[in-house]
Amino acid sequence: MANFNVRYGVSLRKRFLAVGADKRKRYKCDLCGKVAVKRVMNGIWHCRHCDSTFAGGAYTFHTTAGETVSRLLNR
Repeated sequence: MANFNVRYGVSLRKRFLAVGADKRKRYKCDLCGKVAVKRVMNGIWHCRHCDSTFAGGAYTFHTTAGETVSRLLNR
């Protein structure tokens, strides 16, 4: 944790830890189906298995707005 010792409150510290965990997590690739997508930098995600690169959210692979749009397009 980045020096949030007693300051700023427990709810913000918990949210910070949750975002950091989502950022480091591996996600399922949309093309090959393997759980091999990792974050390269802010908004850029890379699949280690099929070597494809995706644009996504800053801290998560799929954003809630992007999921809503893809749901509407699939109808």
